[in-house]
Amino acid sequence: MERRTYLQALGATGVAGLAGCLDDAMGVVGRGDDETVLGPPEQSRGDPDVATYPVHGEEFPDFSLPDPLAGETITRDQFAGERAIVMTYFFTSCPDGACPALMTRLRRIQEDAAEQGYADDIALLAMTFDPERDTPDVLEEYAGQQGVDHEADNWHFLRPETNEAARDAADTFGLGLQRIDDGEPGAGGGHGGSGNESEDGHTGNESDGHAGNETDGHAGNESGHDGHDHGEYTFQHINLILLANKQGIVERSYPQALNTDFAPIEEIVDDARTVAQG
Repeated sequence: MERRTYLQALGATGVAGLAGCLDDAMGVVGRGDDETVLGPPEQSRGDPDVATYPVHGEEFPDFSLPDPLAGETITRDQFAGERAIVMTYFFTSCPDGACPALMTRLRRIQEDAAEQGYADDIALLAMTFDPERDTPDVLEEYAGQQGVDHEADNWHFLRPETNEAARDAADTFGLGLQRIDDGEPGAGGGHGGSGNESEDGHTGNESDGHAGNETDGHAGNESGHDGHDHGEYTFQHINLILLANKQGIVERSYPQALNTDFAPIEEIVDDARTVAQG
């Protein structure tokens, strides 16, 4: 089934139906081949035929998106043969700790890459699907709050130029994105998962110095980005991180659907290091 067709069908079901579908699609074992560094995931929790995000062994989606902080356009193909890709999707006005939890995972990879010597072998990409509010100035402030090291030259905040372009990009990556205006069901918490995990202790409310609700200068809820003040609208979406190798083949999809735990930070960092150095 084509991704766009499936997502259109999701839109007709409403938010409640979306959550159920995302739960079914979560954690899919992909259709890998000899082009991957990592073997297939050990655990299968869904039907690959209904997964709209790319999974193990599939081609990473083609994209071309502006990085307003670097003043350049970033494409998939510019990393071909040179860098592995880790990509996630967010909006700075998210009403809980989920988006900061995603940022924490990418930032930990950036730190590990610097420590282990593969900083030039990996690209860390974070795409906002809310260009209306996530202006370049807002993204620059958010980068500082999340502890991003721009001097490493391996992190890009991506911002589609229009809301329509953002929806198209969300469709391309299979996020199941739905905008929810205030007063509509689900407006109080617009994520597929809470970001407040309990198994591994690595959550959007962490205590490592870069947590979603902290006060040390790297917090996701500072300077107007309050975790409960999302403005006139929010979003329902999968919390997703994708890892692709240097040949542009997806190695891992890390989704978080409703009421589920996210992949531990150590697992994602280890996988990213293995793929980047592979």
